[in-house]
Amino acid sequence: MLRRDLLKFVATLPLLWLAPRPFDLLAASSAPVRGRWDRILILVELHGGNDGLNTLVPYSDERYYQARPHLAIPRERVLQLSPSVGLHYALEPLMPLWEKQQLAIIQGVGYPDPNRSHFRSIEIWDTASASQQVLDEGWLARLFEAYPLPETFAADGILLGPRDGGPLSGKTVRTVALHDPQQFLQQAGHVKAVEQSSTNRALAHILQVQRELTHAAGDLAVRLQQAPPLQVLFPPSPIGRQLETAAQLLTAKVPAAVMKVSQTGFDTHAGQLGHHERLLKELAEGLAAFRQAMVQAGLWDRVLLMTYSEFGRRVGENASAGTDHGTAAPHLFLGGSVKGGLYGSMPSLNDLQEGDLKYRIDYRSLYATVMRLWWGIPETTIVGPEYQAINCLA
Repeated sequence: MLRRDLLKFVATLPLLWLAPRPFDLLAASSAPVRGRWDRILILVELHGGNDGLNTLVPYSDERYYQARPHLAIPRERVLQLSPSVGLHYALEPLMPLWEKQQLAIIQGVGYPDPNRSHFRSIEIWDTASASQQVLDEGWLARLFEAYPLPETFAADGILLGPRDGGPLSGKTVRTVALHDPQQFLQQAGHVKAVEQSSTNRALAHILQVQRELTHAAGDLAVRLQQAPPLQVLFPPSPIGRQLETAAQLLTAKVPAAVMKVSQTGFDTHAGQLGHHERLLKELAEGLAAFRQAMVQAGLWDRVLLMTYSEFGRRVGENASAGTDHGTAAPHLFLGGSVKGGLYGSMPSLNDLQEGDLKYRIDYRSLYATVMRLWWGIPETTIVGPEYQAINCLA
């Protein structure tokens, strides 16, 4: 196969996107493996900026009701978790996890000098940078370069939603985009092995990329075909289907460290009340079904789900019955190894910064928790030692 033909071939593969290892890093795959890579992280991106105040509701604070005369969740409908805060009623499917202490809620997550641009703020979250710092690789991409995954892994990360790689974006990380298992199986059948070799470094590199493509596609296809059928009915929502695919991959024992799902639509500038309710309901139903599938497969203790979003919403509602871009918001850890409960403290509604919530926990502490406590890499410096892990994992 000529080089131009191979480039054309790789470009036509919608099922797979791999960031190939550069030449000087091809040999790095033999580096010793450190980290508990038998544990899976499921990233749940809530794209658009989820409204934290209507997710974890400060129902005992009258200022919340004063700031949101049309959008506040009525006290009698709040799922009370403590004398001061409770969940939006649409998150009721998550209450069994709360009662089993497998749901941790990290309150007031944000960062200094918050940026209210969707593009820039998610870039900050994806790269674990400071507000004024620009990094060109995701925090997981940098982690996997420093602490390589086992060579037997089909990929470092698997994307299941409509969003990009985000924290998995980098020069060396191998990421598979798999939006539809059946479509994937059909496409994988068209990926043919390449036997050619070349002394030309550029062409040899491309040939290596295709060999990795072939290996990943073949491995995933075989595992998916041999996987036992799920015994759980997932909701037909977009996030439900993504979580169903994640469950299929896990029960098929596909080796990967990270799977990323995403739910869009959280940019609720207008008509928020019903729209946000639907989003939270779909999210909660999908997560509850995923937990049930993982419990049945005996994998729930090896799975950690973490939500994230570029920012929360402003405290006060706007004139369009919605909320504008804000700052801090709560985020969730779910899993069989999670020590459930409330962590941190709710930002005060009596101590705002230009009308926005002051964050209480830096978002990089979430990543420190994953890297140090979940994957067992205490020495990592992807985020600095000033960002303490949250003691919410068994």
